[in-house]
Amino acid sequence: MSPQPNLTWQKSSYSSEASSCVYLATAPDTTLRLRESDEPDLVLHTSHAALAALIAAVKRGEVKA
Repeated sequence: MSPQPNLTWQKSSYSSEASSCVYLATAPDTTLRLRESDEPDLVLHTSHAALAALIAAVKRGEVKA
């Protein structure tokens, strides 16, 4: 895995205080990074538009969260 730049991670407001928290950061190239607290070294890369489309689909019930 390639090293990650220093990112400022923000925990999702929907994450509980226990485990399975979702974190989001904006990379220097303005793409988004997502990770889960149980596997912090596994980082997904996405765009703002793709994440917004996923969230909208979940809210419409088209995708199960």
